[in-house]
Amino acid sequence: MNKLTSKVAVVTGASKGIGAVMARHLAAEGASVVVHYSSGSEGADNVVNEIVMGGGKAIAVGADASTEW
Repeated sequence: MNKLTSKVAVVTGASKGIGAVMARHLAAEGASVVVHYSSGSEGADNVVNEIVMGGGKAIAVGADASTEW
């Protein structure tokens, strides 16, 4: 069992760069990952596909994380 099994990680800006690397790493450790993107879902969808093809769980969520509610 991986150390993050049954945990959920939300990674903002995970469609590219270090965010994508972190999302993949957390998934490899067993976390279910929410891959956040602010615009253009293509990169986030690619990260999600990589995680799922590797046996992990992930979803892509688009949202403006720069604004307070």
